[in-house]
Amino acid sequence: MPLPLVDLQAQYAAIKPEIDAAIQRVIGNTSFILGKEVSEFEKNFAAFCRAKHCVGLDSGTAALHLALLLCDVKLGDEVITTTHTFVATAESISVIGARPVLVDIDPRTYNLDPRAVERAITPRTRAIIPVHLYGQPAEMDPILEIARQHHVRVIEDAAQAHGAEYRGKRAGSMGDLACFSFFPSKNLGAYGDAGALVTNDDDLAARARLLRDHGRRDKYEHLVVGYGYRLDALQAAILGAKLTHLDAWNVRRRAIADYYTELLTNSKVVPPYVPPHISPVYHIYAIRSKTRDALKQHLKARGIETGIHYPIPLHLQPVYANLGYARGDFPNAEQAANEELSLPMYPELTDAHVGMIADAVKAFE
Repeated sequence: MPLPLVDLQAQYAAIKPEIDAAIQRVIGNTSFILGKEVSEFEKNFAAFCRAKHCVGLDSGTAALHLALLLCDVKLGDEVITTTHTFVATAESISVIGARPVLVDIDPRTYNLDPRAVERAITPRTRAIIPVHLYGQPAEMDPILEIARQHHVRVIEDAAQAHGAEYRGKRAGSMGDLACFSFFPSKNLGAYGDAGALVTNDDDLAARARLLRDHGRRDKYEHLVVGYGYRLDALQAAILGAKLTHLDAWNVRRRAIADYYTELLTNSKVVPPYVPPHISPVYHIYAIRSKTRDALKQHLKARGIETGIHYPIPLHLQPVYANLGYARGDFPNAEQAANEELSLPMYPELTDAHVGMIADAVKAFE
């Protein structure tokens, strides 16, 4: 049988009674917008992140947008982030009218390089968005110190990092705010779009709750101009059922990644590098190969689906041509974009599957 990059059907089959019961519960009580299901999930996900507050939203992109608004980022301001990420990270900056200031990555971890962040700070900088790429936290201590020195906010883009840890602290608990996506393929995925903001700041959480629901305090009393960014009860119930399994799923992802790395060490591909003070959750297991595209086709012919995250860095995207960057400006990100290949990664993979995939990778050599 072909091996997919992600297998959501296998996950559903493993917990079908819990998911079906959650869905039926919401349909039965017909409380579809906000309500108990959402508040219960918010409480439990905040505890999972070891943070005070979680505000459920309709997508990770909405979380990024609200986070920037809550940090008072305005037209003409600058926000520093990585060029090696999904477009939503920068898109949220652009929607506000601020300028995404892109910087290069650390060539080993593929995460935001704190030294590049320091060089990019200007009087217009209002926030830094480190992305915990592939489920591995960015180097938060130096980033937080830079932010402290320059009096700017830090917004964690934790869309791929549910449960990841940096020096014992969970993703979502370190910045002023953190943004999570529950896109279906994420480590914690909904059955549609969903997201959340996580914070330890009481005021930011209260403001986020206002903004997500049309700025209202009561049904017909609106205090500020807001948005329709609410997490719906059906997705919250599904996420709540899955959350009880998330730690175990992440443990299994780490075991799969360790086995991949053991089998691929000393081969012609480069496995992911993980600093000793970081515990990733491997939303993606990305190797590097000088002949990436040929390797991808080789694996496809053997029934193994792979992915490329991300083939075009943001500074080379047509939509951001107006920022004035050129090919060669961020060589580490450009090299990663040309060489990275994501192998199948989901908790239901067996050791036999991993061995077969690793053998296929090595057979290409």
